[in-house]
Amino acid sequence: MTTGSLQRGGARLRQFLPAAVWRHVRALGTGVIAPIRFSLLTGHWKSSLATSARAADGSALPWYTYPAIDFLAQRDFSKCDVLEFGGGQSTLWWSRRARSVLTIEEDPAWAMRIMPQMGANVSLHHVPADYETRDIGPIRDLIAAGPNRKFDVVVVDGHLRRELAALAFELLAPGGAIILDNAEGYGFYDEIAARNCRRVDFFGFAPGVVMRHCTSVVFVEDCFLLRPDIPIVTIDGDRRDAAA
Repeated sequence: MTTGSLQRGGARLRQFLPAAVWRHVRALGTGVIAPIRFSLLTGHWKSSLATSARAADGSALPWYTYPAIDFLAQRDFSKCDVLEFGGGQSTLWWSRRARSVLTIEEDPAWAMRIMPQMGANVSLHHVPADYETRDIGPIRDLIAAGPNRKFDVVVVDGHLRRELAALAFELLAPGGAIILDNAEGYGFYDEIAARNCRRVDFFGFAPGVVMRHCTSVVFVEDCFLLRPDIPIVTIDGDRRDAAA
């Protein structure tokens, strides 16, 4: 159901109801329709049933919060190299948008499961996480041996998160962005609080998840994600830009 049809239906109903009754009907309708509509339009309902992050059309979504997904979806990553710690639906999402994606996954079974789904621009590697020593040396060696030493986007959504958040600053290209998922935990705040950087928090629900959490975008100085000419999504997904 589109916003326009809801508005037209509400306007017709309002004509036949006393003002006092209409206020109560509208309040009740908003309380019932809004969460259902949100779940259907975002794919939250579909994600819950599929136990994986999906859009309303069934395509893959990152397991970030919806405000973060909406923010990122309007940006152009076609010339960007993405480094991702923790792979899955997000890898499929990034592979459709970025020039290249390097994904490092700690779970061997999960890496084998998602490997066949990856696009040609994705390089997926399994690197075990050593939670006793918290050594990320093998990850450093893997990245150093690859074609890219700097990345436009670095996503920390798995593995040794605090250590990899620190590494992300070393690997970040000028004007790039670090994405920290579940940013309210894992020592992320302590790691970045004293750094010379900026942080934007996107707090909200995520696909198929009942509790809200935070996905944060961190950048140093300027960031290509903050360009003022990026289109703004309006009602029902329409885009508004300078040419409109």
